[in-house]
Amino acid sequence: MKRTGWAATAAAAMMLALAGCGDSGTIENKPGSPGQSPEAEQAALKARQEALYEEALAAAEASRGEGEPAVWTLADEDTTIRIMGTVHFLRPELDWRSEQIDTALAEAGTLVFEADVSSQEAASEMMAFVSSHALFTDGRQLTSLLDEAETAELKEALDYLGFPLGAMETFRPWYAAVNLSVLQMQKDGFDPGAGVEQVLEREGKAAGKDFAYLETIEEQLGRFANLPDDEQVDFLISSAESVEEGSEMLDVLVNEWEDGDVAGLAALMSNPEMMGSEAIYDALLKERNQDWLPKIEAMLDEPGTVLVAVGAGHLAGKDSVIELLRARGYEVEGP
Repeated sequence: MKRTGWAATAAAAMMLALAGCGDSGTIENKPGSPGQSPEAEQAALKARQEALYEEALAAAEASRGEGEPAVWTLADEDTTIRIMGTVHFLRPELDWRSEQIDTALAEAGTLVFEADVSSQEAASEMMAFVSSHALFTDGRQLTSLLDEAETAELKEALDYLGFPLGAMETFRPWYAAVNLSVLQMQKDGFDPGAGVEQVLEREGKAAGKDFAYLETIEEQLGRFANLPDDEQVDFLISSAESVEEGSEMLDVLVNEWEDGDVAGLAALMSNPEMMGSEAIYDALLKERNQDWLPKIEAMLDEPGTVLVAVGAGHLAGKDSVIELLRARGYEVEGP
């Protein structure tokens, strides 16, 4: 039984949360009924996952936004910080600009992104990180961590994408999962060059704006690299299982973002069960949001106008950057 709903949500969530390039495999296992076989427990778990997905999708479809991507404002006497959600991969033909976004970009002296992923320094950092954290250095191969059924699942997904399994054998499972999701997005017509940060960066450089970043490549991707092997394998197999259904969920998430439907995005993303596991939810969203909070607070110490543009998944739900700021007593204007 394919995890056609919740797994696709988690894999697609990379577009709204992870700039350096999702999901995990299983929800935390609850004790089974006495005498229940492992197969029956797994079937019951999958049924629960799909029910949660259908419930979240219905909640997202029932809510409405303002008809354009959401923008928030945090300000004091001499500093204005505008915060907007982004999507890292978009279909090139999508027209997502709004007057509010154009004003925020025009008035900002500094653009703040999740991480630097485009400079020569960033390319060097990524190469070093991949060499040390993304590839096996002990002689193992990816399929040595997979059982026969998992290997078949991964091969089926890669065949669909036209990518040979042998080319991933040196990848650690988390890195294979990230590449699998990126390949899927590109096959479905989503282009990183059309992503919001890429557009804002090009315009910001042309206008002579300054740039700053909330984390390094190692801080962002290291959370995945440090997951135990079994969590990484779950991440990979769930990503593989969602490949053929991923584009539908990608479009759902983009539609929610484009409509400014923060509640809809929260229903689909701000729940560990929708990400597949607590570990993936924490690595993808929760821990990073908490780390960013003091860095955003510190921006209020410098006069000027700033535009913070981060994946929309970080700005929706109870663990979002917005709710963390409000919990600290800041007045954040917006949805």
